[in-house]
Amino acid sequence: MSSWNPERRQRLVGWDSHLSRIFFLLLLFVVSAQGVTPNSEACLVSFSVNGSSISCQPPAQIPHSLPADTIFLAVEFFNLTQLPADFLQSIPKLQELHLSSNRLEDLSPKFLLPVPQLKVLDLTRNSLTWLPPGLFRVSAALCTLVLKGNQLKFLEASWLHGLKALRHLDLSENQLHSLPPGLLDNFTDLLTLDLSNNQLQTLPLDLLRGPLNLERLHLEGNRLQVLGEGLLAPQPKLRYLFLNDNRLASVAAGAFRGLQKLDMLDLSNNLLTTVPTGLWTSLGKAARNLKDGFDISSNPWICDQNLADLYRWLVANEDKMFFRNHTRCAGPEALKGQMLLAVAESH
Repeated sequence: MSSWNPERRQRLVGWDSHLSRIFFLLLLFVVSAQGVTPNSEACLVSFSVNGSSISCQPPAQIPHSLPADTIFLAVEFFNLTQLPADFLQSIPKLQELHLSSNRLEDLSPKFLLPVPQLKVLDLTRNSLTWLPPGLFRVSAALCTLVLKGNQLKFLEASWLHGLKALRHLDLSENQLHSLPPGLLDNFTDLLTLDLSNNQLQTLPLDLLRGPLNLERLHLEGNRLQVLGEGLLAPQPKLRYLFLNDNRLASVAAGAFRGLQKLDMLDLSNNLLTTVPTGLWTSLGKAARNLKDGFDISSNPWICDQNLADLYRWLVANEDKMFFRNHTRCAGPEALKGQMLLAVAESH
């Protein structure tokens, strides 16, 4: 493990963005003109009319200075545990920052202050256990935040204050046991929310009251036991819903009410034995509904009269059904092991 020593960073004092960019271009020109194989210890540098893009992975050495017009920066796989607060000071035009696959343990609350135009922040696979309040206070332009694969056990709504344009939030593969109320209240433009592969047992009823345009919701790989009636109600634009690999044993009759644009539903690998009458009323009717299919496989279905509503719905939508061979009855004894669809068609 290592940390970035701020004393190693040397600034090209007095150079504006054009001179800095010319310096990098001259280096590349000399290398190309002499037919020299690019140094494996050098980062990849590319230029466009919009600005410079820098990508660094080992064995490359992280440069001491960066072009002032840098709009894209990737520093990945270096096992860095910390970055100095002024790491981004010389690149105020930065729009994308990728710091994945390091071992970052924390960030300074001043870390993002120099880059108010930042749109994408990728912190995948680090060792973050918390975020400092105020980290995003000038990040009104940020639209994608990826915190996948860290060590977050809890969240506080104050950590995300300042984010006003967020459209994609990835909190998957952490260790979250619960979520605070009001977490997403200000994220009216959120399109994708990924909470998969955490340890969530319940969700706050107001979780989705803020987002008005949510299209993808990933809740798979948690420990959810109940899907209540109000959680999804405010999401008329939801298209993809992943609830697989939980411990769902109960789904409220009105859980899917209002999901008129749903294209994909995954309820596989849960503990469902039955579902209430009326659950499927709003699904599978319009030509667009569930056009990408549904999966209810690997549940211990009890195939009795209580599934009559599900039987009718399955027969009407069998062309959209995934893994029919793995969707079988666990009881009663006379029907144990039979395909659920075959039982439905016989009723």
